Amino acid sequence: MIARAPYLFLLLVILPDVYLDLHYWRHRFTATRRIAYWIPTAILVGLTLKLTYEPEFIPDNTTLLYTYLLMIGLITAPKWAYVLCSAIGLATSKLVRLIKGKHRRKKPKNYGNLVGAIATVLIWYVVLYGAYIGFEKLEINHQTYSSPELPKEFDGYKIVLFSDAHVGTLKGDRQWMLKRAVDTMNAQNADMIIFTGDLQNVKPQEIVEHTELLGSLKAKDGVYSILGNHDYDKYMRPTEERDPLPCKETVALEKRMGWYLLMNEHKTIRRGKSEITIAGMEDDSNRRGYPYHGDVKKAIGNAKGFIIMLQHDPAIWRVMILPDKRAQLTLSGHTHNMQFSLFGWSPMSLRCKENYGWFKEGNQSLFVTAGLGGLIPWRFGATGEIVVLELKSVR
Repeated sequence: MIARAPYLFLLLVILPDVYLDLHYWRHRFTATRRIAYWIPTAILVGLTLKLTYEPEFIPDNTTLLYTYLLMIGLITAPKWAYVLCSAIGLATSKLVRLIKGKHRRKKPKNYGNLVGAIATVLIWYVVLYGAYIGFEKLEINHQTYSSPELPKEFDGYKIVLFSDAHVGTLKGDRQWMLKRAVDTMNAQNADMIIFTGDLQNVKPQEIVEHTELLGSLKAKDGVYSILGNHDYDKYMRPTEERDPLPCKETVALEKRMGWYLLMNEHKTIRRGKSEITIAGMEDDSNRRGYPYHGDVKKAIGNAKGFIIMLQHDPAIWRVMILPDKRAQLTLSGHTHNMQFSLFGWSPMSLRCKENYGWFKEGNQSLFVTAGLGGLIPWRFGATGEIVVLELKSVR
């Protein structure tokens, strides 16, 4: 992942130290101390260069990547906060001095330095909490969906929804988190369990050690799944020219676990004389380099009545699913709610309107979950979740 923007990472690492050295270190410290202050940055530059030449999207030694990103969070991010606050404070103090006159006795203080110091402490808290506490938290998110189009025989139908498991991150001493999630889902006694993509980080081999555990998921009508962008070959052998295809091994593993993997397909669920349709699209995106294999018409086919659509990327809801007008309810993941939320707001909402929660247009609704895990083991505010969705038939 560093290889996709190495110069950006190098600039992010180096520029704050250039500012600090020009404005502070060279005026206050000896050459030896100045060199000492550059040592963490030199280490980060070395790690950036090493990760740049990794052949895979993420290295096999994920500890190296996670250590690097933790250092970015604890060293580079606070420096940037301090530098920005200091620069703004310096410009403000110069403006005040200019307005009040250059010959005033006392030079205006740069309060940006104080604000930058406070910001540094807050960033340290956010980074450490997210890495060592936030990522290990799990919430059960109870939701209700009501529709006059839902057959009355399905009133009270319970769906357990999870997404973005990224089981490659939940290996070794983190596997207990996946077991906790599986036990929690089985304890809901659901009619159906739905998974909306991104089972792996990069390679299907990551799933192998979890197949028995994931295969133990049970629901009355079974476990239904779709593929996410990480379940395609694009991350295993990244090339700009190659059209990403589904990982055949991933497909085989999900089917071996007893999951009903829907690849532009649908299944019918019956209760008495009534039925609903579960349709699953392949992943699709409006972003360059992502899979473009979703087919709404093929996924729904000739199905009629109440239709639940599964699509990994919620951005496709407006592009493909709404115009088709047949799926009353769409379930998605992908965004992770950015794995960061402050007082209920995530910066991801600036980029993606359908970032998290419920969205409605006419008789069509979309629910986006924050997901269970993540490629990067870090969450703050946007806690990993399992959604328990109850369907209600209203007249």
